[in-house]
Amino acid sequence: MKNLLSIRSYSTKPTRHSHHFNQLVLPLRGVINIFVGDFNGKVAPSECVVVKANEEHLFTADTEARFVVVDMKNLPLNISSSHCIVFAINSSLKSYLTFIENQLENKVNAELEQAMFEMFSLLLAEQPLLPKVDDRIGTAISFIEQNIAEQLHIKRLAESAFLSETQFKKLFKQQTNMTVMKYVTKLRMEKAQALLTHTDYPLSIIGEKVGYKEPSAFSRKFSQYFGLPPNKFKK
Repeated sequence: MKNLLSIRSYSTKPTRHSHHFNQLVLPLRGVINIFVGDFNGKVAPSECVVVKANEEHLFTADTEARFVVVDMKNLPLNISSSHCIVFAINSSLKSYLTFIENQLENKVNAELEQAMFEMFSLLLAEQPLLPKVDDRIGTAISFIEQNIAEQLHIKRLAESAFLSETQFKKLFKQQTNMTVMKYVTKLRMEKAQALLTHTDYPLSIIGEKVGYKEPSAFSRKFSQYFGLPPNKFKK
């Protein structure tokens, strides 16, 4: 068995089987209804379902739905050591799936396909394996990721999830083990760190890109989070 990336659709008729290799299914469009292990439900875009080797599973999907399917000989340690069957994927891996789809549907290049698989494996190994989140919280998280440069108030985020502010804060903490604003800060600081490391943007622009209009506010928050100011980090 070789490690393999592919783009697939699935039958509307229930199909039950198992295979001797590990398989990950990551929806691009539409959802897959799957029963595997102790999970029985839907897996949607921005999520990944793990089917370990020799594990029997049953699934159906609408014919127009499309998925990146990854056959893997060995799973990264964070996946193999976890009991998490379905988890949310981060924005880096989501973006990479689009590249995989475009490449595989337009070009055959074995060397590039192997390189893409290796990059996928590296990105997969960095995924924090949070359990599948409530769809309302998933919508709010997507809103945060897409608007990280904007002022993100609890009221607006709760509205995106169609919840009251109190319900939203409580459910968000239950689902992610973080408060809403701690989660927002974490995403902002990770993005700021990447921009400082990989670009030549001035600090004022980096601050704006992660939601801080005032350079002093950005510097203060960065220093609190990483233990040194952004100008020293950049050097």
